Amino acid sequence: MSAQPESSTLSDSMSVNRKILEQVIAASAEPLVIVRVDHPDWPVVLSNQAFDAIGGEDTRQKPFADVIEQLVGRELALEISETVRSQQETSFPVEQGGKEYLLALKPLLLPNESDARFYVAFWRGGGGAGAVAGSDIHHALLKAKRRIRDLSRDDAVTGLLNGRAFREVLEHDWAVAAREKSTLSIVLFTLDDFDAYVDVFGRHAADSCLRRVGQAVRRCLRRASDVVGRLGGAELIVLSHASDEDGVREFAARISNAVRELGLHHPRSTVSRFVTVSFRIAVGNAAEKGATARKFIDDLLTGAGD
Repeated sequence: MSAQPESSTLSDSMSVNRKILEQVIAASAEPLVIVRVDHPDWPVVLSNQAFDAIGGEDTRQKPFADVIEQLVGRELALEISETVRSQQETSFPVEQGGKEYLLALKPLLLPNESDARFYVAFWRGGGGAGAVAGSDIHHALLKAKRRIRDLSRDDAVTGLLNGRAFREVLEHDWAVAAREKSTLSIVLFTLDDFDAYVDVFGRHAADSCLRRVGQAVRRCLRRASDVVGRLGGAELIVLSHASDEDGVREFAARISNAVRELGLHHPRSTVSRFVTVSFRIAVGNAAEKGATARKFIDDLLTGAGD
């Protein structure tokens, strides 16, 4: 009896494993999706009928960030995206269709993998013994959030990512984009004549202004995978997976208009009666030889290539 070639056996095994996995997922009563996170768009690769009932049947290959934003809203979707980026296992209390769930997220690691290529997200219903487990998970989530705050990922003034945390996110997304031979975009926003604003209104009012501008920028983000941070001073920066330079410039102009429309009075501005921002953009091919995330952002900050 001749043995099958090893490659054939491995191929058959992988095929069977996928079929078994699909059956297990389909049989689950809990809404469940599997997401590929080593791809820039985080596409949904598998879902079951329970999920299709709440998320729609056309979610396959859609970006997970877009799907989750539609289901739970932008603010929570942004938190979920941060969880996925940091390879955490956690859960979030959510309400869906009048029912309360715990949205659990777990990285799926294969043997000898240090970074997960897939994530599973499933909606656990409350009630009975599950409620106790859900309570434990919820407390673990709160503890994890406090730990994140302790690590000072958030800028104390704006609540956005601080400069160090933003660079960490950029490094992570750059590595993914390099594997996928795709591009990333960053936009640097600078509040115009902000030192003069501080001179007129003082530091407390200036911090309030920065918070409102930061919130306006965050509201304009197109999807939950977009990220905004504060580098310090009067500089805010946005990371996007957009690749079209004209589209990125239009996106930046829309944010600039949103800031102007806040109507924050600025009597010493040389640009307008109100607080405004100027911006610079960069679109980078992560797979380009010699390209790095650090060089990408440093070139933008120093104005290299302008």
